[in-house]
Amino acid sequence: MRQDVKLPSPCLATDHRIEADELPPQLRKLSAAVRRDSLRMVHRARLGHPGGDLSSADILVTLYFGALRIDPTRPRAPDRDRFIMSKGHCSAAFYATLAAAGFFPEDELDTYMQPLSRLNGHPNRTELPGVEANTGSLGHGLPVAVGAALAAKIDGAAWRTFVLTGDGELQEGSNWEAAMAAAHYELSNLTVIVDRNGIQQGDRTERTMRLEPLAEKWRAFGWSVCEVDGHDHIALLEAFHAVPFHPARPNCIIAHTQKGKGVSFIEDRVDWHHRVPTDEELAAALRELDEAAQ
Repeated sequence: MRQDVKLPSPCLATDHRIEADELPPQLRKLSAAVRRDSLRMVHRARLGHPGGDLSSADILVTLYFGALRIDPTRPRAPDRDRFIMSKGHCSAAFYATLAAAGFFPEDELDTYMQPLSRLNGHPNRTELPGVEANTGSLGHGLPVAVGAALAAKIDGAAWRTFVLTGDGELQEGSNWEAAMAAAHYELSNLTVIVDRNGIQQGDRTERTMRLEPLAEKWRAFGWSVCEVDGHDHIALLEAFHAVPFHPARPNCIIAHTQKGKGVSFIEDRVDWHHRVPTDEELAAALRELDEAAQ
């Protein structure tokens, strides 16, 4: 385990902050909890996208408990970092992370996708603290993030913008228009994280619309690129804390992940993009996640 990981200060509000020497094991436990919660939510709602929830859990937990400068008691603080969940269909993992961080009570997760619930299938900033932008229509999150980062640069503000995209989402042309604008305006305060699990609705990304060579594409658009194991909390922490990689370029972190990570019969399965687990499958998945968290 690396011992030289440095955390930003301030990070989370005091009652949610995790000490540096405790961070990696605590992040693993939190990631397992987010995976369990998101599967329960999808099962209860009979709707959702469990494959992407599971692949993005480590990224979300590492951001919220180890990198973002935020305070859940002041969700609209002007100096907060902004995080935009562009792959908004993976809302279960996002909500579970927000609840764990203290943005709203964890028992509210039971209302996921229920009538009048604040926990819509896609995040809604007017309903829920901690949500910076309404997302779900793919290809919108990065353009919104570019606008946020540009506003911070114009104002001379120190806060940063992070955005999580899916890899299949990058087939949307709006992302590449936004990428071009971010490089033009030298938005080194902007970081995009790509959840590179290789699967989208219906098939693998490379069979649907080839993305590789993905890192070279981002570099050609004027971005600095880092590739990491998206399930390695230390690697993610080091990448998040290393930004900006260049003083005049936006940052791209390609996080190589596995769809359905943590549950053997869901991992790397195309059909689990938005399949709902049966009672028996949920019980088996929770057992695996409980065992892995020990």
